[in-house]
Amino acid sequence: MGKNLTPRNEDYSKWYNELVVQADLAENSAVRGCMVIKPYGYAIWEKMQAQLDKRFKETGHQNAYFPLFVPKSLFEAEEKNAEGFAKECAVVTHYRLKTDENNPGKLIVDPEAKLEEELVVRPTSEAIIWNTYKGWIQSYRDLPLLINQWANVVRWEMRTRLFLRTAEFLWQEGHTAHATREEALAETEQMNNIYAEFVENFMAIPVIKGAKTESERFAGAVETYCIEALMQDGKALQAGTSHFLGQNFAEAFDVKFTSKEGKQEYVWATSWGVSTRLMGALIMTHSDDKGLVLPPNLAPIQVVIVPIYRNDEQFNAISEEAKLLTEELRAVGISVKFDGRDTHKPGWKFAQYELQGVPLRIAIGPKDLENGTVELARRDTLTKEFVKREDVVAKAKGLMTEIQDTLLKKALDFRNDHITEVDDFKEFKKVLKNKGGFISAHWDGTTETEDRIKEYTKATIRCIPFNGKKEEGICVLTGKPSSQRVLFAKAY
Repeated sequence: MGKNLTPRNEDYSKWYNELVVQADLAENSAVRGCMVIKPYGYAIWEKMQAQLDKRFKETGHQNAYFPLFVPKSLFEAEEKNAEGFAKECAVVTHYRLKTDENNPGKLIVDPEAKLEEELVVRPTSEAIIWNTYKGWIQSYRDLPLLINQWANVVRWEMRTRLFLRTAEFLWQEGHTAHATREEALAETEQMNNIYAEFVENFMAIPVIKGAKTESERFAGAVETYCIEALMQDGKALQAGTSHFLGQNFAEAFDVKFTSKEGKQEYVWATSWGVSTRLMGALIMTHSDDKGLVLPPNLAPIQVVIVPIYRNDEQFNAISEEAKLLTEELRAVGISVKFDGRDTHKPGWKFAQYELQGVPLRIAIGPKDLENGTVELARRDTLTKEFVKREDVVAKAKGLMTEIQDTLLKKALDFRNDHITEVDDFKEFKKVLKNKGGFISAHWDGTTETEDRIKEYTKATIRCIPFNGKKEEGICVLTGKPSSQRVLFAKAY
């Protein structure tokens, strides 16, 4: 086992970094700013993928794959998009290495192998996808085109943190084409709702749905919808975005279709995505000073069985019982691990599975066999109880739902307790410093005021909530008229 984690209230950032590594989720790699996602961390991501992929396909989307490299001329075709990502791009300029004659055994870039046109390593795929769609879309019969891809992207971050911000990360990106503005807007809203439902029901993280301000929109989008979550340290985290792209990319790449009326029209577009940043949200929403706390719906191991014994005879008897129990639990859809390793003591194993967030631990010893009981330990509440052997499966199945619901309620209570209505800037700064969380305040609607508030406080407008109060008021900074409160917060 690793050393004890730094307490959250002592250094939240250090706690997070230690937890990601010690819980065997990920680690830094030999490549600057890039991470290795370890098997346990990847198993959680796979469960996220499976659930999201199911939802995408249920709503008519298909998976495809597009190139990692984007020719610079294509990338710069949509000016706002290119400008928005230009400073984060990794660029391929040569296609060959050669032996360094002055340093035997070393390689150098071959100056004779310069590419005719530089290739951008995709920071997002709109350019290559819309160039492709030009050949796929001819008529209204080809619409809607509903495509998703699971891929990696590169955004050259200078300050990185595992899962939250890395130079390379995994994600999915949907790119759809529609005949009408109304269809595209409906798609944008639908996908934002799918993200919200998944994050709340599977990750047990409550989110606020809303629209981004103009300055916070995706580069090249007409509207950006989002889901915003609140972490334990009072900072917000953008958990997913869905963009209405209007006809910007269709015009940039000349993607037209013949309408039912026989007219040539530009298609309407959307794009939407979530990434391995969701892993960071999962960790920071639920976990504690002992380690990860995982909702059962996403836990790679939902139940671990640990034998407690003194000799081979006891171990063999307990193992037989554990084998039967494992089969019974798996029969009702619960994932189970029996840890029969003789290289570590039960106490070490208990601490390991607490660190890795396994929702339910079952301990079986010789007395349990005699008494026909087992000990159940919940990871979320750290409570223990003895349960009759014949009741274990039903109890465990019930606890999967109960733990999931308990985690969501706890996170929801925290989030609701950390939404504060503020009407003057002095109070705004006070709440931000002492309490954190979301600040619900009036804003005059200008980018200038938004920028000034960010400059003064480092807080940004996380979203204009869809269910926010439609009330008249005055801007928290300028005193100018405002028609609605928006949500401010410091954010990851």
